[in-house]
Amino acid sequence: MNQTVFPQNPTASKARSSPADAELVHSLDLVIGGMTCASCVGRVERALRKVPGVQDASVNLATESARVSYGAGQAPAAGSWEAVLSRAVRDAGYEARPAEQAAEAGPVSAWAGFAPVAVGLALSFPLVLPMVTGWLGLPFMLPAWLQFLLATPVQFVLGARFYAAGWRAVRAGAGNMDVLVAVGTSAGWGLSVWLWLTGSAGDMPHLYFEASAVVITLVLLGKWLEARAKRQATAAIRALHALRPATARLLGDEGEVEVPIAEILVGDALVVRPGERIPLDGVVKQGETQVDESMLTGESLPVAKSPGSALSGGSINGDGRIVLDVTAVGTETVLARIIRLVEDAQAAKAPIQRLVDRVSEVFVPVVLLVALATGVGWWWTGAAMEIAVMHAVAVLVIACPCALGLATPAALMAGMGVAARHGILIQDAQALELARRVDTVLFDKTGTLTVGRPRLMHVSGAGLAGGTDEVAGLLVLAAALQGGSEHPLARAVVAHAQAQGLPSIQPEQVRAVAGRGTEGVVEGRTLLLGSLRWMDELGLPAGPWQAQAQAWQSQGCTVSMMAERVDGEVKGLLAMAFGDEPKPGAAQALAALKARGLRIVMVSGDNRGAAEAMARRLGLDPAAGEVEGEVLPADKAARVAAWRQAGHVVAMVGDGINDAPALAAADVGMAMSNGTDVAMQAAGVTLMRGDLALVGAALDISHRTVAKIRQNLFWAFAYNVAGIPLAMLGYLSPVVAGAAMALSSVSVMANALLLRRWKP
Repeated sequence: MNQTVFPQNPTASKARSSPADAELVHSLDLVIGGMTCASCVGRVERALRKVPGVQDASVNLATESARVSYGAGQAPAAGSWEAVLSRAVRDAGYEARPAEQAAEAGPVSAWAGFAPVAVGLALSFPLVLPMVTGWLGLPFMLPAWLQFLLATPVQFVLGARFYAAGWRAVRAGAGNMDVLVAVGTSAGWGLSVWLWLTGSAGDMPHLYFEASAVVITLVLLGKWLEARAKRQATAAIRALHALRPATARLLGDEGEVEVPIAEILVGDALVVRPGERIPLDGVVKQGETQVDESMLTGESLPVAKSPGSALSGGSINGDGRIVLDVTAVGTETVLARIIRLVEDAQAAKAPIQRLVDRVSEVFVPVVLLVALATGVGWWWTGAAMEIAVMHAVAVLVIACPCALGLATPAALMAGMGVAARHGILIQDAQALELARRVDTVLFDKTGTLTVGRPRLMHVSGAGLAGGTDEVAGLLVLAAALQGGSEHPLARAVVAHAQAQGLPSIQPEQVRAVAGRGTEGVVEGRTLLLGSLRWMDELGLPAGPWQAQAQAWQSQGCTVSMMAERVDGEVKGLLAMAFGDEPKPGAAQALAALKARGLRIVMVSGDNRGAAEAMARRLGLDPAAGEVEGEVLPADKAARVAAWRQAGHVVAMVGDGINDAPALAAADVGMAMSNGTDVAMQAAGVTLMRGDLALVGAALDISHRTVAKIRQNLFWAFAYNVAGIPLAMLGYLSPVVAGAAMALSSVSVMANALLLRRWKP
């Protein structure tokens, strides 16, 4: 069982927005055995939720897994949570085992589990052969005793699983597919035995052994094909697990020593030879190389790495020998987090699945009543008893709700898996379902649409009369004030001062003023450095620098001021203009989104002039309302809320800590993986590389996945809605009904697997 701690309702981006305020809960993952249809899912969930202390339980038929959440401070009445939950599952008629056992299982043959199907086909073929020869005008009939000998092992040996699972369901007071198959085929087999034993000597009554045997064989065949398709649908997870090497070369006093990955510690030095897989996250200490990160980011081209470059475990080293310092191990590596996100997302339920769950709760009992009514109705109208029973059996067989339970999770697994292979991590099913309805996309500017590394391009004394030495002295003060800040503009000031070879001094009493700037004491002087809007709020008098600032802004620069507070008054000292560049391909990505009919809006904290200048470089039209400037970080979430209240379905794309509230407030939050962990936790979608084209790709795979879900549900319901009346009216034999029921599950899985061919 995988045990993790996360905020309550982890699959909802709204809950992730404030983990500090959310009640922490524990989570346990179980592998559930014996489930066959949507009714099983509902019964297991109800059994788990009845356990005292359990807050929620979500069961996935396609992954055959359950995730159970319970309060961090709660404890089961007796035993461990693992034992109590496993007992609840077993009492409901199913089996539970730790998730780790499934994760550690080795590769499975494509023909695994086919033996019972092969035996069933071999025994059923002679029973069906007379039907085929009859169509060819060569009638013959197997002796009744031979039909009995062929059909009975199929019914009670190969079909034993249906009796066992059906009996457990009945004991638990519920019904499922196994009950329908067991009752229907037993009725066909029992009727045949009765007709054989009560028939007149020398007569050859029409028997139905072939119906019961073929139905069981077809159901087994369908389940085998379904299991094979499930393994293909979970290929993405297995591929990610396969990226983790078992050993690494530890560089120590005795040279290189090969040790298990589990023994590596943060700070260890590891050697990676050309062509080897990088074992863990780290930073290049020695050497230069090219690294293939395609399995993690979807980026097909190798990425150059040199001393100081970050490395992700699971990527493949190129032609250079490197030494790396380990920065993360175990569950804290990028690869482990990606695997956890994909597993969490695939285990989650889409909102559309709730309809299926409600239907499946009453489906089997209703079908049993309909089948009974069918048999009684045909007998009442004068049909022979065997005919009435066969029509009832056909209803039972055609109505098995296998496809209903697979329709949604199969498409989710396939869609999220292929998205992950291309660098798009969809963290919850709700975000996937909402993304297809997005009509408005809001973009943060700095670091999202732009490179995010602004440069200090212009600097001038506030009086415009200061000489070079005076400006250099002021830059020393500005760099001191900004030295501890991670803001891109602050880093640009420090980098510029270092490039000029200016001395470094230590500030005092530095504090950040949210959304405005920084205040502190440097060499006894109280300095303030921030936006022009803040300076206006502080009452900074207009001066000759104002015209220069407006000129810089018209060129697309962001302007900041450094001022000094003296005797309660604010005096301007230094004006600085910063410039940034659009990300490569950003304009084309925005144009592609607009071509899809989406409204694009850039949200920036810059003054309107600078924001509009950058927007034009990106192909946006300020006159059309595609730019919102002078938006404080704290107000971004309010802007998202305003668009939603106006009736729009909003996606927010950002990368920084200050984007997290807006990402959480949006219908769909998309975080760039080159941003902060806070942003990625708040978003429902993480783009594993800074390519803005992935925004459109994420919306596209969402649309295609939800389309597959709807197609699957249509076919699943169509089989039952069309098949049950036909069976009731006598147009479907049990054999045809069994084939149609098996085909329904296989077609749903096959349709979902078509998503694996998707490419951005």
